[in-house]
Amino acid sequence: MRSTTIKFLSAFSAAALMLAACAPAATPTAVPPTAAPAPTEAPAASGLVCEVTDTGGVDDKSFNQLAWVGAQDVAAELGWEAKYLESNSDADYPVNINEFVSQKCDLIVTVGFLLGDATLEAAKANPDQSFMILDNAYGEDVPNVYQQVYATEEGAFLAGYVAASFSKTGVVGTFGGINIPPVADFMVGFQQGIEYYNAQKGADVQLLGWDNAAKDGLFTGDFSDLVKGGEQAKALMAEGADIILPVAGPVGLGAAAEVQKAGNAYIIGVDSDWYESAAEYSAIILTSVLKRLDVSVAAGSKAVADGSFAGGIYVGNLANGQIGIAPFHDYEGEVDAALTGEVEAIQAAIIAGDIDVLNFSELP
Repeated sequence: MRSTTIKFLSAFSAAALMLAACAPAATPTAVPPTAAPAPTEAPAASGLVCEVTDTGGVDDKSFNQLAWVGAQDVAAELGWEAKYLESNSDADYPVNINEFVSQKCDLIVTVGFLLGDATLEAAKANPDQSFMILDNAYGEDVPNVYQQVYATEEGAFLAGYVAASFSKTGVVGTFGGINIPPVADFMVGFQQGIEYYNAQKGADVQLLGWDNAAKDGLFTGDFSDLVKGGEQAKALMAEGADIILPVAGPVGLGAAAEVQKAGNAYIIGVDSDWYESAAEYSAIILTSVLKRLDVSVAAGSKAVADGSFAGGIYVGNLANGQIGIAPFHDYEGEVDAALTGEVEAIQAAIIAGDIDVLNFSELP
């Protein structure tokens, strides 16, 4: 199968130039470590992993929260300490990163494509500091930055196939926060999965909210406004969509609230298993596209701990378990009896290279 490294670079580099900081400045919110030991009870931790969130916040029930879970888990395993700083706007990114540089963190983890410029600037200014950025890669050698990207289109392909199989109306929908590659890749793969189902089954399931030919679709313009998420969900349901994939961090929770209120549609979560991370909406969660940022943070931290840390691009995909699809949970008994086996076969074919799944940068 072709290399999965080069294909991420063009889209990330181009989008990074487009997304210059434009939001007003805000004061960063610092949160103390979750388990600071009493000096009289235990020795100081031997290492420190520090996370800088994007504007979605550490409790977004999505990628910021999942990265924080990974930081806490690996800190406990290594006998380290874990800290985070939340960003209220993009003006906070360099402020928070530099604060953690001053604290001499063993690893600074920045969460999200939008932190790309601030992370790169800090890395070049502090070559002895180890950084890890999630959802971004650079078109240049940065020896002190572990650049973690994800083939989310592979997991979304599976979710698209599932959605097409489960839909009763023959119409499914999606929307995103901002049209950047880490968001669009979900939507691109989702459409390909639906199209694959249609080709295999002779069906005609329609997708609202994204078009691979146009490379565009429905976007709220941010990752924090739950009201906008609810509005998008209501609009999609009004057009007949009975399954919705929101790729917008906490904004997706607004969509879940409207879907639950409607009572006749379902949500496919992203990043974490929403059946667990957004349990208040478990009754309408069909499945989720898993992006295991927790596993990635653990891998980067352990590399620092054992001295094997190296900059470069690392790709999470179906093959290495950093991308996947969650169980059907409450709907195990309602999905087509053959669907589970079909999804497993499709996953194996994607891993083997027999099904080629494109990401945003590869669209014609």
